[in-house]
Amino acid sequence: MKMKKFVLIVAALVIAVSCKEEDKKESEIAAIPIEKVTIDRFEKKFFGGTPDDLPQLKSEYPYFFPEGNEDAVWLEMMRDTFQLELYNEVQRKFPTVNGLEKDFEELFKHIKYYYPNFESPKVITLVSDDLQTKAIYAQGFVLIPLSLYLGADNSLYDYEELPRYKVLQFTPSQILPDVATSFVSGKIAPPRDRTLLALMVYYGKELYMQDLLLPGITDADKIGYTPEHLQWAQENESEMWRYFVDKNLLYDTDSKLAPRFINPAPFSKFYLELDNESPGRLGRWLGWQIVRAYAENNKNVTLQELLAMDAKTIFENSKYKPKK
Repeated sequence: MKMKKFVLIVAALVIAVSCKEEDKKESEIAAIPIEKVTIDRFEKKFFGGTPDDLPQLKSEYPYFFPEGNEDAVWLEMMRDTFQLELYNEVQRKFPTVNGLEKDFEELFKHIKYYYPNFESPKVITLVSDDLQTKAIYAQGFVLIPLSLYLGADNSLYDYEELPRYKVLQFTPSQILPDVATSFVSGKIAPPRDRTLLALMVYYGKELYMQDLLLPGITDADKIGYTPEHLQWAQENESEMWRYFVDKNLLYDTDSKLAPRFINPAPFSKFYLELDNESPGRLGRWLGWQIVRAYAENNKNVTLQELLAMDAKTIFENSKYKPKK
């Protein structure tokens, strides 16, 4: 009984020290000078303007007007019924973006803490009928198609091209996670082999980076789950892990494993009765827990070293144990 009490005291001390360290880090991040973010709402200038504004827009935003297209193409887009419907819906959903500007300032401070040479990009919103390209970070720019963040219940998403599991991520809360993921994607070493574990850890690193860059965001929003999906993953972590181990899947290179556990999907495929209750991409979620465990148990390893490290090394040194 005394031993148990001693263990609890030690655990409490470890948590207290960890919290103090985290508070100190966040204070340092808060003090980082960053240029004030003012979001440029291109969609208002394009769809809210007139054909006479087109020459000025082409001059101001040449990257949105690739050569080879006549002005008639852009003028037709200005009058396109569906694009205008999207634009009007965006204005209703996002009459202002003041809160988003402050959120981006916080994100950029966190990025600069880990990447001191980072310079704040220009943040531009737009309307797009491209259903595949969400908010992205490109060198010097953050582009946000607000038309893909209108909320999962928006009637404009109610058509066959957008399956429900994708629509669930078309919410304003996904803007920052999408930008953060886009930023870190080129900074993580690609998988060194085709094992399921390599894919799990690769995407686990992406999600762990969101822990660092977006500490105020919920885990559900980081991975794009509903609260119910996140709860399902947490409650079934031990059973999922046992399944992966018992089936010898971690070092399996079967190409069918990625669609089952890694790629976006309505649910994960254990080929069990519980499949329909599960969220998709559970391999990524488990990889996230492995990377978190490694970072917690190897504090002497730098972030850049972690991002470059192979999956097998991370896993074997993570001391990962699923929560029961």
